[in-house]
Amino acid sequence: MKLQNKIVYILLTAFLGYTLLFSGFIYYSISRFSFADFYKRLEIRAITTAKIELEGQGDSNVVQQLRQEYLETLPNEDHLILEDINPENVLSDARLSSYSDSFLRNILADSIATYKDQDTFYYGTLYETPDQREHLVIISAENYFSAHHLAYLRNLILTSLGIAALLIVLFSIMFSRKIIEPIQNIIKKTRKIGFENLHLRLEVPSSNDSIRELTQTFNDMLNRLETSFETQKNFISNASHELNTPLTSIIGEADVTLSKLREPLEYIESINAMLDEAEKLQKKTQALLLLAQTGFDGKRQKFDKVRMDQLVLDVKETVEKIQTNCKIVLDFSLLPDNPLLLKVLGNEQLLHLAVSNIVLNACKYSNGQPVNIALGVVDSQILVIVKDSGIGIPPTEKEYIFDPYFRASNTKNYEGYGIGLPLARNIIRIHDGELRISSVLNEGTTVEIHLPRGNFVL
Repeated sequence: MKLQNKIVYILLTAFLGYTLLFSGFIYYSISRFSFADFYKRLEIRAITTAKIELEGQGDSNVVQQLRQEYLETLPNEDHLILEDINPENVLSDARLSSYSDSFLRNILADSIATYKDQDTFYYGTLYETPDQREHLVIISAENYFSAHHLAYLRNLILTSLGIAALLIVLFSIMFSRKIIEPIQNIIKKTRKIGFENLHLRLEVPSSNDSIRELTQTFNDMLNRLETSFETQKNFISNASHELNTPLTSIIGEADVTLSKLREPLEYIESINAMLDEAEKLQKKTQALLLLAQTGFDGKRQKFDKVRMDQLVLDVKETVEKIQTNCKIVLDFSLLPDNPLLLKVLGNEQLLHLAVSNIVLNACKYSNGQPVNIALGVVDSQILVIVKDSGIGIPPTEKEYIFDPYFRASNTKNYEGYGIGLPLARNIIRIHDGELRISSVLNEGTTVEIHLPRGNFVL
């Protein structure tokens, strides 16, 4: 069953259930009130009739006149008075044969009794005159309100229920469409996202509701997926390019050496050349393995306490193994006294990969000049600043630096594949942080990493 239909059925069932209960309560209450009110009318008429016909006092005409003026005649009104009765044998009176036996017994037992037969209501009482004689007074009439007004009320309620059911169906359809519409939009946009355009993201609505939370959750998932894909591409691209050159040199040197017989000295020179290329291959392999060890397998993401000063020291050590001619200068002068202020909640391997990619870029484009790394705490954020004095970024190309595989026009003489910076930005996003880059052409680039400080007990 579609979600839209479920919403319609649930709203319709809830509304009709509540309305039926409420309408039933109203109908029951009004009918009970009408019964009690009508029995009260019969009681007044019974007493009035008994006074007129049994007591026979001088003012009976006045009572009868009041009765005619202020007590309207009830439909099919009838009364029976048995004077000076004997409770022991009154039930055998033939005039009582049309009345319920239990009704008569209740009158004799409790002095008052009521009952109804279809739309006719009966009221009976034992009336005692001043001479202390008991008389049986029974009055009956048709309850017009019960027979007609309640029927009209019942029909009105049923008609209202039908109209209300139709309106609630229309409202439910409109309401369900309004709810489903954002989800349908998410589905349409999601279908457009594939492995070739993982950089696309869903538009987060401004309203603070479940749809906004769903959109943010899906975007976070895309960030993790894109990070995983780009990490794999990063490793494969580096492996294919960096390993191919020394392997080609080794194979070429071996082919040339084996093409004909040579002097021992030539063999030694050839082997030394292949040994040099093999050593280069070993260093590049170790560098790639070191970079891969700081990657993310994309299957799970475990967040834990990460101390940023230790992370920066680890990054320095890793980068210096990869870029042996890189000189990194650390500035820890702004570190707080409390070490807990330097901890973030995150994935250490991912953060290591992000910071190392940024530092590797700084070293690569600085042409051997020092790269400065500063660490500090500002309000509730931990700030890592990487500053170099390299070639910088052309102003017209700054907006494209986070596009996968984009490389600035002034980097043609430098090896690279345009993956490291987008990968670093995505990792920082996963940690609810921000990556800011400012650059001046031919003067250098400054990268600021803003990460939220973990709320750990101080």
